[in-house]
Amino acid sequence: MSPARRANTEASRLDSHLGFWLRFVSNHVSAGFAAALEREGVAVSEWVALRYLFDGDGASAGELIDALGMTKGAVSKLVTRLEERQLVARRPDDDDRRGQVLALTRQGRALVPRLARLADDNDAYFFGHLPAAQREELIATLRDIARRHLLRTVPVD
Repeated sequence: MSPARRANTEASRLDSHLGFWLRFVSNHVSAGFAAALEREGVAVSEWVALRYLFDGDGASAGELIDALGMTKGAVSKLVTRLEERQLVARRPDDDDRRGQVLALTRQGRALVPRLARLADDNDAYFFGHLPAAQREELIATLRDIARRHLLRTVPVD
């Protein structure tokens, strides 16, 4: 057997890698959700920002930058788009005269649960066939991997 042929037989198969299957499934799950959001006129990064703001009483631009793992310029553009659509508003920061707080408007607050149902539906489509215990174990395993490797940046694209 030639050295080139032997090297080909000693290479692991692409689909023998866990990373391959994680990416394969993740790409399809993400694309399905992105398409559902797009039909609502929302980008994934906008959804993540809206969902982050939904949990609190507002956030500074710096907090949003940290939460999304995006640059200042990218978050600024994202917030501007959300403001133009009247989903997010800026208000003065009571603790810092120069600062501003970003908060959901009434429209933004009403939109988040509807978008969350799209995320739930997408999860049900891809993972609904798994027993609840298996889904919980998969989440726990992936959280453990993220924790061990200090993965903190939220996927926004």
